Amino acid sequence: MVKLVDKIKDAATPWFSFEFFPPRTEEGVENLFDRQDRMASYGPMFCDITWGAGGTTAELTLDIAAKMQNMVCVETMMHLTCTNSTKEVLDEALAKVKQQGIQNILALRGDPPKGQDKFEAVEGGFSCALDLVKYIREKHGDYFGIAVAGYPEAHPDVITDDPEKMKEAYWNDIKYLKEKVDAGGDVIVTQLFYDVEVFLQFVKDCRATGIECPIIPGIMPIMTYGGFKRMTGFCKTRIPDELAAALEEIKDNDEAVKQFGIDNATKMCQRILDSGVVPGLHMYTLNMERSAVAILENLGMIKDKAPRTLPWRQPTSTHRKGEAVRPIHWSNRPKSYLKRTAEWDKYPQGRWGDARSPAYGTLSDYQFMRRHTSDDKRREKAKAAWGAAPQTLEDVIKVFVAYTTGKVEVMPWNELGGMHAESSAIAAQLQALNGAGYLTINSQPRVNAARSDDPHVGWGGPSGYVYQKAYVEFFCSPEAFKGLQARVSNHPSITYLAVSSKGDFHSNQASADANAVTWGVFPGKEVVQPTVVDKQSFLVWKDEAFQLWTSEWGSLYEEGSASAKLISGIADSWYLVSVVDNDFVEGDLFAVFDLPQQIERRRSGLRQLLTRPLNRSVTPCLATHANVQGSVISDGALQRWCPSVAQLRST
Repeated sequence: MVKLVDKIKDAATPWFSFEFFPPRTEEGVENLFDRQDRMASYGPMFCDITWGAGGTTAELTLDIAAKMQNMVCVETMMHLTCTNSTKEVLDEALAKVKQQGIQNILALRGDPPKGQDKFEAVEGGFSCALDLVKYIREKHGDYFGIAVAGYPEAHPDVITDDPEKMKEAYWNDIKYLKEKVDAGGDVIVTQLFYDVEVFLQFVKDCRATGIECPIIPGIMPIMTYGGFKRMTGFCKTRIPDELAAALEEIKDNDEAVKQFGIDNATKMCQRILDSGVVPGLHMYTLNMERSAVAILENLGMIKDKAPRTLPWRQPTSTHRKGEAVRPIHWSNRPKSYLKRTAEWDKYPQGRWGDARSPAYGTLSDYQFMRRHTSDDKRREKAKAAWGAAPQTLEDVIKVFVAYTTGKVEVMPWNELGGMHAESSAIAAQLQALNGAGYLTINSQPRVNAARSDDPHVGWGGPSGYVYQKAYVEFFCSPEAFKGLQARVSNHPSITYLAVSSKGDFHSNQASADANAVTWGVFPGKEVVQPTVVDKQSFLVWKDEAFQLWTSEWGSLYEEGSASAKLISGIADSWYLVSVVDNDFVEGDLFAVFDLPQQIERRRSGLRQLLTRPLNRSVTPCLATHANVQGSVISDGALQRWCPSVAQLRST
């Protein structure tokens, strides 16, 4: 958590930021968090969230702002308006954002309340942004960074067609802006504009008046013709003749309008940056990703994801300041981890230490346990990925194999979408592992002194080197686990943790200490070890991991159906296993699985099943779903249960 004005002072190059607004539906809010996650990965200076038209979404804004700061882990600025705000309402809002570690506020008068044409202060409230700024400084001193709005063409309420009156209104507006800055505003964010010369003159006039704080241009890309006309009409924005003419020619072609908007905004931004009068750009996204990101890509401000300071995105909240170590088990579900550890008094800053003292919180919030199945659209997407009606173990295995190839992008155990880029180095091994019945949900390759700027495994500061032990976490049947246990003794560098949903725990680790699986060496620093395998955390994670089988995957199917029973059967009887190869120089984690023999053993078992009576007590899943003719499995049943070996009858 840092005040925006201080971040701007420390920024070495032009930067960018994104603005969002509160969606109207629950589904829209969830989609917004997904989009924010992606856009935050580009490294914006900050993101802000509006208070909502007419002050109608105040509570939702507070909730979204808190999650942006503490779950999305991006520096957050929240809008506060005078609309429908008494001192009591404002005090409560500021107390909440302070509690959530938010330190940046954009103070605005706001639009008139819904149903009113003219702004009027409520009893006990505020009439203008200046009053708001003064009150915040009076009550909270220098704690908050306060941004205020600037209007390059003057506030819409005073814009007029009379040149003399317009000139007077413009300068009065700048005078009022200086009052807001003098009262405690330390950054100016401007209203949208489409004439760059108007903006540059505005900056020049502000400086001439004695305003010295950073002035950030608000950039709103043209996305649709109708939306552009409505917004510029509402804000009384000046539209250059050539821009208006070009838009008229393509107004009926939505795609052409959007591309024109990207190209036009790119030219505007380049002109502004070339002027040297601004430190960065503030993108009004309208909760859309494509246009804002395309503009920044055109400008060369983002080429790929921002460099990582740690393997996981660091929170921006003061409450978690200095946090530097996490268990690897939640690496694909970082929001879940943040939620479950939100009440900790302190966080590991150098070594994991004793993880048994702070208690992990429960995770009943459907937003975390039903991430991919919380609404109809997400359920449809999940069903398309995981199967409309899986009948056999082979159906489940196919989904996991497809995930490792990139054909399936969503899984219950992953909030992020797709495997980590670093796992592409072991994709072939993961495919074979899943094909053999070890259903993987987390992994990393071994790394021995890769440069810290490596695009796949790099993290930390410049001129460093990073290291990793090979790691894989998966579900497997009791039989497969028993075989794995027997083979581990022949691989002294391998350690493992394993547990069933009922708590049957096994391990070959002699010590209960955490096992560092990622570390880095950087100039002038101690060794940094940001991810560990930890027994106590693993035992907490196992409840969540097993529950996701049924709360996400199983919930797609009718209760009592063959598909629901198949998924719950896996959750009830299989093991969750975490395996580490501690030889990060020459180790081969996958050798312990003896994959060629495992695959052949699986095939041999199926050959026997083709010719012997079906034992329903030993193979309940197969017995339930096979089309049994007489006392052997039919071709149709075999094709459904294991299509990959259906051809074995002829071999």
